[in-house]
Amino acid sequence: MLSSAKIHLVCLGAMLMISTATPAAAEEWKRPTAHGGEISRSVTGDGGVYTGSTTRTGPNGGTYTSTSKCVAGVVDRCSRSYSGTGRDGQSFSGKRVSARGPFHGRSAGSFTGPNGKTVYGFRRWRR
Repeated sequence: MLSSAKIHLVCLGAMLMISTATPAAAEEWKRPTAHGGEISRSVTGDGGVYTGSTTRTGPNGGTYTSTSKCVAGVVDRCSRSYSGTGRDGQSFSGKRVSARGPFHGRSAGSFTGPNGKTVYGFRRWRR
């Protein structure tokens, strides 16, 4: 016969196996902002890969949209792209990629402003 402690361990192991086989976790929400706009967000995660999107609308008609994807591992890697339009119709956009390991990280990105000029940036850091 199995002892009570062994039965509990078997049940715990079965619960862990079932929880890892469940479908992707997803979260979505929408709420008003403090000054009359609205923000909505959607995030999903499946097996160490996470994707998300954010949309924000301001009270004066400005918009901002961002999408991102991250992959978890020994080295975490993320990419994000965003774009927006101000209340006066001028638009901007950008992209950023990053990788963070146990000892250091790096990121690179670009930003294109309303005048059409693009600025690039690069950063490294140690932990």
